[in-house]
Amino acid sequence: MVSASKAARLAKRAADGDKKKTSRVSSKNASKAASVNGDENPMLDADGNPLPEEDQPATTEEKMKEVEKLTAQLDKHGLSDRVTTGVLSSMAASRDVKVTSASLVFHGKVLITDSTLELNFGRRYGLLGENGCGKSTLLKAIDAREYPIPDHIDIYLLNEGAPPSDLGALEWVVTEAQNELDRMEKQAEEVLEKDGPDSPILEDLYDRMDKMDPSTFHTRASLILTGLGFNKTTIQKKTKDMSGGWRMRVALAKALFVKPSLLLLDDPTAHLDLEACVWLEEYLKKWERTLVLVSHSMDFLNGVCSNMIDMRMKQLLYYGGNYDSYHKTRAEQETNQMKAYTKQQEEIAHIKKFIASAGTYANLVRQAKSRQKILDKMEADGFIQPVVPDKVFTFRFADVEKLPPPVLAFDDVSFSYSGKWEDTLYEHLDLGVDMDSRTALVGPNGVGKSTLLRLMTGKLSPIEGRVSRHTHLKLGIYSQHSAEQLDLTKSALDFVRDKFSTQSQDYQYWRQQLGRYGLSGEAQTALMGTLSEGQKSRIVFALLAIESPNMILLDEPTNGLDIPTIDSLADAINAFSGGVVVVSHDFRLLDKIAKDILVCEHKTVRRWDGSIGEYKNYLRKKMISEGAV
Repeated sequence: MVSASKAARLAKRAADGDKKKTSRVSSKNASKAASVNGDENPMLDADGNPLPEEDQPATTEEKMKEVEKLTAQLDKHGLSDRVTTGVLSSMAASRDVKVTSASLVFHGKVLITDSTLELNFGRRYGLLGENGCGKSTLLKAIDAREYPIPDHIDIYLLNEGAPPSDLGALEWVVTEAQNELDRMEKQAEEVLEKDGPDSPILEDLYDRMDKMDPSTFHTRASLILTGLGFNKTTIQKKTKDMSGGWRMRVALAKALFVKPSLLLLDDPTAHLDLEACVWLEEYLKKWERTLVLVSHSMDFLNGVCSNMIDMRMKQLLYYGGNYDSYHKTRAEQETNQMKAYTKQQEEIAHIKKFIASAGTYANLVRQAKSRQKILDKMEADGFIQPVVPDKVFTFRFADVEKLPPPVLAFDDVSFSYSGKWEDTLYEHLDLGVDMDSRTALVGPNGVGKSTLLRLMTGKLSPIEGRVSRHTHLKLGIYSQHSAEQLDLTKSALDFVRDKFSTQSQDYQYWRQQLGRYGLSGEAQTALMGTLSEGQKSRIVFALLAIESPNMILLDEPTNGLDIPTIDSLADAINAFSGGVVVVSHDFRLLDKIAKDILVCEHKTVRRWDGSIGEYKNYLRKKMISEGAV
C-alpha cells in the first residue's frame, strides 16, 4: 500500500517531472513526451530514449486511482489498509458486543491501542473525536467485521447513498426491506438447524420478522421517507435521477426501516434541513437496538444519545448520558485528575528534597532509602499524568472595509428556473443584508434557500424585480459542495501555494496560513483525497479567508466539522466586521450567531420573531400534531 506521504511525493514528482521536461526534451521529440495529463507516450531522457518505468511521472489518471484507493482505505491489492486486533470477550450468542485488547492502525498511524470496544444492546452511543482522529475509519472496520463481532449481529453502516437505479425512493426501500426479510428467514432456518429451537438468537430473529409485517411495508416506508423530506412527487422519483444528498436520504430511510442489530450512522444530518433533523432526532431517541452515531451537532447528540464514546489519546473512553452529561463528567474528572497530579508532584518534590539532604547520617540514610522505595513504588504503579487538553484552534476572517447600506438588497424580486410565472420559487421578495447582518435562512429542503444565496451572488437572475449590490461588495461563498473545487491529487500545501502563486511562493508562509485553520503536520502534505471531510472543510475556510471578502454566504458550513471547530467558526463569524448569511441545520451554531432568522416557505421569506430554539420547538410540536413522529 502506498502511504499518504508517499502518494503526496508521487504527485509532487509528477509536477517536478513536468517542469524538467522542457529542458531535457528537444522540440523534435517533444510530441512523444508523456504529460501529466495522461498521454500514452513515455517521458524521454536527454538523448530521446524512454526513461525507466519507475522514473516515469504519474499521469492524472494514475494519481486519481491512487487517491481513490487511499480514500476507500484499500491497498494496491484491493484489501483493507486498516489493521485491527481484538478479542471477543462477550458471549457468542449475546446481543452485547465486547472486544478487549482492541487496536486500530490506518496508513501506519495508530488510532486506537489496547482499548476496549463495548457496544451494549439498546444503547445509543455518540462517537466523539477531533477531525482526522479516525471515527469514520473505526465505523468502517466494525462494518467490515475486522473486529470479531458475532455473525448473528447484522450491521448496517450509512456512509453512502442508495445506488442509482430505475426504482423510485419508495419502491427501493420496500425492495430492500423484502430482501432483509428473506435474509432473516434464511438465517432463522440455519440457526434452527444448528442450535435448535431454544436459541436466543432464534427468538430475536422471530421477533424482528413478526414486526416487519410485509403488508405494511409501503405505509411505514412512506412515513419514514416523508419525515426525511420526501413529498408525493419525489417519493416516486427514480434514484438514478436524484442528487447524492437525496440518495443518502433514501439509504437512511432503508436503515431506519430494516432496524439492524447494530446501526452505524456517520454524520446522518449532513444532507438534512432543520425540519428533517428534528424528525430524525425524535425518531432515533426511541431507537430500541444498538446505535453508534457520529455527529458534530451537539444539539442532536443531546437529543438522541444515551451514552458517549470519546476517541481520545488513542483510547475509547466511555461516559453515561448525553453530550451535556459527558461534558460535565469529563470536566469533573479532569479537575480531580489535576488536583491529584499537583498533589503527587509536590509529594515527589518533597521526597527528592529529603533524599538529597539526607547526607551520611545513618538514621537519615535509612529514612532516605525508605522514601526512595516509596518513590520507586509510585513509579512502578504509574505516575498520575497531567490532563492533556483538546486541541483548540481559533481563526478569524480578516477585517474588511465598512460599506454603507444598502449593501445587498432585493427589490420586488421573483424567480423561477424555467422563467415561467407558474413555476415560481419566490414571488415579490423585499429584503436587505448589510455589513452588520447575521442572517440565518431556515425552512424545509426544496424551498430554495441555496437558490436565494445564488440570487445574492448574481449566479441566478430574477424574472422580475432587481437585486442591487454595492459597487465595492466582494462576496465570499462557502457551499456544501465547496470541497469539489479542491484538486484531490494535490496536497493542501501545494494547492493553496499554486492557487495564490502571486501572493507568495514561500512554503512556510502557506504552512502558517493552513495551520491557522486547524490543518497541520502531515495533513498539510498528504493528498487531499485522503483527508477527512472536516479537514477538507478547513482548507476551504482557509481559501475563503485568504480571499478577504466583505460579505460571506455560508451554505451548510458545519458538515464534517468537529464540535470545537464549529465553536471556533461561530466565534469567527461573531468577530467578523462584514455581513454574514448562513444556511445551516446546526441549531447550536445558529443560536450562537443569528441576529435575524428568515423562514423560507410558500414562495416568500418571513422574519421569525423568536429564537432558533423556539423555532425548533415549533417544528417539533407541528410534527407531533401532524402525527409525523
